[in-house]
Amino acid sequence: MERTFVLIGAALMFLGVGAGAFGAHGLEAYFEQYPALADTFDTAVRYHMIHGLGVLLAAWASNEWPDSGADWAGILFLVGVILFSGSLYLLVFTRQNWLGAITPFGGIAFLGGWASLFVTAWRGW
Repeated sequence: MERTFVLIGAALMFLGVGAGAFGAHGLEAYFEQYPALADTFDTAVRYHMIHGLGVLLAAWASNEWPDSGADWAGILFLVGVILFSGSLYLLVFTRQNWLGAITPFGGIAFLGGWASLFVTAWRGW
């Protein structure tokens, strides 16, 4: 599973860097018109990048402790990026505030991923 997580983590990091660059350079006029959305976009990119690294950490832990909760950590981090950052990206581009109701589910997935990684390391599976 560790190779899969390295591929997913690297893809998330690639997309996160691209999203950050797009936000900084391609969306300047948009954010001048909707300044509050710039912070929302920044939050989406920040959590996207942090949890892309989390997936890479889960890959390492999966190799270190095979058949452990590390696999769940990687899966939960990916789900978190999709739900948390994805809902915020969609909110920024559609300005549909109801999408913010999805974001906390991504946060819960992030918390579950970190808890799973903690328990994996604690037990040293």
